[in-house]
Amino acid sequence: MQRQIFTEEHEAFRATVRTFLAKEVLPHYEQWEQDGIVSREAWRAAGRQGLLGLAVPEEYGGGGTTDYRYSAVLAEEFTRAGAPGLALGLHNDIVGPYLTGLATEEQKRRWLPGFCSGETITAIAMTEPGAGSDLPGIRTTAEDRGDHWLLNGSKTFISNGILADLVVVVAKTTPDGGAKGLSLIVVERGAEGFERGRNLDKIGQKSQDTAELFFHDVRVPKENLLGERDGGFVHLMTNLAQERLGIAVAGIAAAEHLLEITTRYVKEREAFGRPLSRLQHIRFEIAEMATECAVTRTFVDRCVAEHSDGGLDAVHASMAKWWATELQKRVADRCLQLHGGYGYMAEYPVARAFTDGRIQTIYGGTTEIMKEIIGRSLLA
Repeated sequence: MQRQIFTEEHEAFRATVRTFLAKEVLPHYEQWEQDGIVSREAWRAAGRQGLLGLAVPEEYGGGGTTDYRYSAVLAEEFTRAGAPGLALGLHNDIVGPYLTGLATEEQKRRWLPGFCSGETITAIAMTEPGAGSDLPGIRTTAEDRGDHWLLNGSKTFISNGILADLVVVVAKTTPDGGAKGLSLIVVERGAEGFERGRNLDKIGQKSQDTAELFFHDVRVPKENLLGERDGGFVHLMTNLAQERLGIAVAGIAAAEHLLEITTRYVKEREAFGRPLSRLQHIRFEIAEMATECAVTRTFVDRCVAEHSDGGLDAVHASMAKWWATELQKRVADRCLQLHGGYGYMAEYPVARAFTDGRIQTIYGGTTEIMKEIIGRSLLA
């Protein structure tokens, strides 16, 4: 079915993204995978190409568009290329809204130009060793010391943790306030007492640096409070719908791409003297996955259109996230199986997609958390 949500301008942007991937990403990707981190030059190249800060106002160096469909194109093309290591979506669509929506004018002028040029790479630090999806269980504290915040605590599984120059840290500013005692504190590279742990060794997305962060009596200027004091939980909930939609967009794009390469493979691969595609079981497998992808694509595209118009709510974003990522997981497993032994070989795209995509049902809120959000909305 012909997709209806993109215009000629979006497709022109898609061509730009594909050219960028072919020139600046794919030739270096194997080396990045071995290094466990991407080149900072790739971030600067993305900035020069206008792929950073799509929603940032032009006066700060951004694209000046609130049309989320451009972000969707970016997510789809990076997913199809098998290149999640250069985490532009995290930068643009997860951290970006906090800076554009909550920052003061002084903060915007200080942070956004580098954000858009690729000179300033960003991360958000929520997860702690003892608190994953449980935000009220966060133990990192930011104590008001008059002219500064005194930050203490640790975070883990932080994407862009090694490269990040600007980290939005979720911390308790009112110790006994529970969810209502959280604030967002921005920590900049070089702050005394701010240390990065090891670059964590993951089963997939090897080139995407993921780190532990430690804060030991870090003096953070008072003007680095982002948004309202003790308003962190509300700020986080406001922006989570877009984060989850972005994960869903990548999920269905990955499933569709896996289906494409597997369909080609079973047409070419022979067993018992004939192509695998001649076997009824194989045809049924392909038929089932194609149908599931078509149905999911329709719903996710509707969510993208709704979000571009400002109408997507947290419940439907949660639906899209859990359904698309669980579909991605199933399709990756089935496509690997259809490749047989070759599917287990690292040089085959299906093998990398299998390991790279496994995190999709976990980060941004697990499938179980998504179902809880949906269930509460229906049964409250």
